[in-house]
Amino acid sequence: MNSDELNAELLRRRSALSVGGGQARIDEQHTKGKRSARERIAAMVDQGSFHEVDAFMTHRHSDFGLDEKRFAGDSVVVGFGLVDGRRVAIAAQDFTVIGGSFSEVQAQKVCKVLDLALASGVPFVSLNDSVGARIQEGVWSLAGYSELFWRNTQASGVIPQISVMLGPCAGGSVYSPGLTDFIIMTEGISHMFITGPEVIRTVTGEQVDPDTLGGAQAHASISGVAHLTAVDEAGALALTRRLLSYLPSNNVEPPPSAPPGGPGPAAVLDRLVPPDGTVAYDMHDAIAGIFDQDSFFEVHGSYAPNALVGFARLVGSVVGVVANQPAYLAGVLDINASDKIARFVRFCDCFGIPLVTFVDCPGFMPGTHQEHGGIIRHGAKIVYAYSEATVPKVAIITRKAYGGAYIVMSSKYIRTDLVYAWPTAEIAVMGAEGAVNILYRRQILQAADPETARSEIVQQFRDRFGSPYAAAASGHVDDVILPGETRAKLVAALRFLSDKQASLPPKKHGNIPL
Repeated sequence: MNSDELNAELLRRRSALSVGGGQARIDEQHTKGKRSARERIAAMVDQGSFHEVDAFMTHRHSDFGLDEKRFAGDSVVVGFGLVDGRRVAIAAQDFTVIGGSFSEVQAQKVCKVLDLALASGVPFVSLNDSVGARIQEGVWSLAGYSELFWRNTQASGVIPQISVMLGPCAGGSVYSPGLTDFIIMTEGISHMFITGPEVIRTVTGEQVDPDTLGGAQAHASISGVAHLTAVDEAGALALTRRLLSYLPSNNVEPPPSAPPGGPGPAAVLDRLVPPDGTVAYDMHDAIAGIFDQDSFFEVHGSYAPNALVGFARLVGSVVGVVANQPAYLAGVLDINASDKIARFVRFCDCFGIPLVTFVDCPGFMPGTHQEHGGIIRHGAKIVYAYSEATVPKVAIITRKAYGGAYIVMSSKYIRTDLVYAWPTAEIAVMGAEGAVNILYRRQILQAADPETARSEIVQQFRDRFGSPYAAAASGHVDDVILPGETRAKLVAALRFLSDKQASLPPKKHGNIPL
């Protein structure tokens, strides 16, 4: 063949790649509200920036009719491109080829592009849509999973890893997304479960709806597996692009900056916290009034809503925000909120993102269910994560900071750099009412008017031990500030701390209470 014929042959083969397992299968994807692997990549990256790798690899197996199902590229499309001008590595499972099943070749391709991402220091995005392991390949498929899980683990804390669920993900397949930093699920079309409804029905006789078992909302609000959800594929890919805009490319680069934005109305802050400590308010309002307008990108918003975590911008720079949410369960810490906070704090520390914590917490959730569920172990994760974190850390105590919750929520002596308190802050071992009931019980009972005596003693106790000025006098708080001053204080503090150098004792790694 001459060069013209060889070039024509290459173009023919490239054209065949574009239809994956065939146009009929692509059409079937479209009827389900799903795109092909290449259509998803095109929607994800900047126009014309994607470069494919290993486009012509095929599997080497022949059992169970696999000889007749040999497609160039097999069941995944991998390569690299740009998102908003920044480099990313991408793997997109191709459901049109044997259901996107995870094969030996798929493992080789995904592992290669993940290796390239790790060596180059760029984020890795996986677009998942697969029936699971390719059963016909037996142990070869399982070995491929092992290789991928190992690489996900090695890349953890070095480059951001994001899994976007655009279809089913069952059995062993779920552990690769489970090892990544963020999981984005699509409502109605994505599912994640170890054992599917059919297996559950066969083993237990229980009838289970796939959405109830492992749909987007189930994992976003109940299991906490999903960090973000979208109503359709376009929304999921848009969320992925927005998430990437807050993340550094790797653990030695700073997060991408943006033009400074103005805050929300600061005057709202001075009236935000009600004088009655039993009245709730929404911590979202504090965040909106302090950080650049509309910059808060909440993560895990539907899971453990008594705590808030997410990214925001402060004069254009990215910070990680952690907050108690007094509008839900009074902002109490429970098992799920503890896991949510600890995981987010550790992610920010991995990638050099400063932490700003807003504290209004009456303590840990009481009850047999929480105790038997391991609230001690789970609560310890928060104090471990904050204590281990060496990024700049600033805390704002807006109201209640009681007992163990005060300690774990980025308190001064677990090495938070600067702690500020609003005039409404109450810092104590427990609430004044509970403390007075214990310490002054006999005195109150002996008083001529027990209720009046109790009210007076509660106020005296709160003034002496619970006010921010008592904590400031002992150095537990660095300053008492007006709520409207918070943004300016944070800007100055984080600029001052921007070159912070800190290190941990030499060790292989700590033993976080998992």
